Amino acid sequence: MHGRKTLNRHAALMNRMAQALGINLTEMMLQGKLGGDDWREAVVRCAGCPEPTECLDWLSAHDDDNGRAKPEAEAPGYCANRDMMARLRETLAKDQVLANADGGK
Repeated sequence: MHGRKTLNRHAALMNRMAQALGINLTEMMLQGKLGGDDWREAVVRCAGCPEPTECLDWLSAHDDDNGRAKPEAEAPGYCANRDMMARLRETLAKDQVLANADGGK
């Protein structure tokens, strides 16, 4: 079982990874594309990572000059939530195609 501090740290890492991939996890939850249980499971998966410093290094390397994440194509191979992030990016891409087909309405 992970403590609150560990879970909070990994929730922040997971959110930062999502930002680096152009994903807004809060927006995905509001739109019903990411459930609360899915989010909690993802945080626990992240908390199980044996090397969170690798994640921090990757994220730091992908920040712009203002400290904001630059959207990347995919999460690093060691990311425990790589598949979830890829699924969410695919959902975003499909939504964009639909929005463009509808004229952005």
